[in-house]
Amino acid sequence: MYETKTIKEKIKLFTIISLPILITQVSMYLMNFFDTVMSGRAGAEDLAGVAIGSSLWVPIFTGINGILLAITPIIAHLIGAKSNDDVPKKLQQGMYLATALAILVVIIGALILNPILNAMDLAPNVRHVAKYYLISLSTGIIPLFIFNTLRCFIDALGQTRISMIIILISLPLNLFFNYVFIFGKLGFPAYGGIGSGIATALTYWLVCVIAIGIIKKIYPFRSYNAFSNWVKPALREWWEQLKIGIPIGFAIFFETSIFSAVTLLMSVYRTETIAAHQAAMNFASLLYMIPLSVGLALTIAIGFEIGAKRPSDARAYGLIGISGGIFIALFNGIVLFYLDDAVARLYNTDPAVVELTKQFIYFAIFYQLADAFGAPIQGALRGYKDVNVTLIIAFVSFWIIGLPSGWYLANYTALEPFGYWVGIIIGLSVGAIALLFRLFQLQNKYRNIQKNASAT
Repeated sequence: MYETKTIKEKIKLFTIISLPILITQVSMYLMNFFDTVMSGRAGAEDLAGVAIGSSLWVPIFTGINGILLAITPIIAHLIGAKSNDDVPKKLQQGMYLATALAILVVIIGALILNPILNAMDLAPNVRHVAKYYLISLSTGIIPLFIFNTLRCFIDALGQTRISMIIILISLPLNLFFNYVFIFGKLGFPAYGGIGSGIATALTYWLVCVIAIGIIKKIYPFRSYNAFSNWVKPALREWWEQLKIGIPIGFAIFFETSIFSAVTLLMSVYRTETIAAHQAAMNFASLLYMIPLSVGLALTIAIGFEIGAKRPSDARAYGLIGISGGIFIALFNGIVLFYLDDAVARLYNTDPAVVELTKQFIYFAIFYQLADAFGAPIQGALRGYKDVNVTLIIAFVSFWIIGLPSGWYLANYTALEPFGYWVGIIIGLSVGAIALLFRLFQLQNKYRNIQKNASAT
C-alpha cells in the first residue's frame, strides 16, 4: 500500500489490489468445486459423503476464518500509521491464536462428529465417507489456519498478487492429489471421496510452507523479520484480535449457515427442484466472489488510510469499491438474463431440471445484486474496525427477516420453493441498507474528528 493523491491513482491502486484477490477467491472456490466433481466420478455414495462432510465443514471454516481476517485491518492500521516495528508481534500472536483455534476445532470435532452423523438418516457407506473425509481433512486444519493468517498479513501490505500466486500454484497440486488419492494412482489405494480429504489436507500443508518461505525470503515481507525474535503467547493480544474477529466470524457464519438451512428446508420438494436450486445457488456463489473480493480490498485500503489518519481518502476508496461492485453486478445480471439456458445446462441436461434452474437464475439476478451492494460495505466497515454493528445487522437481516419471510412465502404463497430465494433477497437488501447507514455514520464521525484536529 502507498498514499495516493487523485481519484485516478486510487482507482489504479484499488484495481491492482482487488484483481489478484478476485483470482484468489475464484481459485479457492474452484478447489472445492473440483473436490466435489472428482469425488462424484468415484461414485454416487462418494459424492454424497463429500457433500455431507463439506456442508458440516464450510460454515465452521468460514466462521473461524472471519476471526483470522481481523489481522488484516490490525496490520493495515499499523502500516498506515508507520508503526512497522509492531507488525511482527501482531503476526506472531495471530499465528498462535490460529493454532489454538485449529486445535479447539479438532478436539470439538472429535467429540461431536459421530453423534452428528449418527443423527442423520444416511446410508452406511455415505456416513463412512463423510466421517473419514472430515478426519482426513482435519490433519490439515492447523496449517490452513496459519496460512490464512499469513495471507492476511501479505494482503494487508497490499501485496495481494502474492496470495494469488500461492493459490494458483496450489490449484493444480490439489487436482493432482485428488487424482492420485481418489482414483488410486502411483501405487496408492483408491480412497474414493475420502481421498479428496487427504488431497485437501496435503494442499493445506503445502500452501502454508510456500507462504512461510515467501515471507522469509522475498521483499518486502522479509524486512519485517516475522519469524525472528518470537514473543510469548499473550492472551491480551489474542483478545485484541478476537474483539474484532469474533463479530466478523459470526456475521459470516450467519450468512453461510442460512443457505444450509434453506437447503434442508427445501428437502420436502422434488429431487429436480432441489437439484435446480443447488445449481443456481452454486453459480450465484461463484458470482459472489466478485463483491467479496471488492470487500476484502476495501478492508485493506480503508484500514491503511484510517491508520494514516486520512479519512477523506478512506471515504473515496469506499465510493470506488461500492460503485464498482454494483456496476459489475448489473453487468452480471444482464449476462445471466441472456445466458440463463447456457448456465443451467452447465449443471444438468435434464429438460425439467434445466427449466427449473432457469427460473431460479432469474431470482439469482436480484440476489447477486443485493449481495454486490452489501459485501463491499461490510469490507469497508472492517477497514474501520467497526464489526459489532455488522454482526447485529447480519443476524437480524438473515435470521429474523430473511429466513422467516422466505419460509412464509414458500409455504403460504404460490412462490413455493422460490419463496426462500425471495426471503434471502429481502434479508440481503435490508441488511445492505442498514450497513450503508452505518458506513455514513462512521464517515461523518471521522470527518468531524479531522475537522476538529485541523481547527486546533
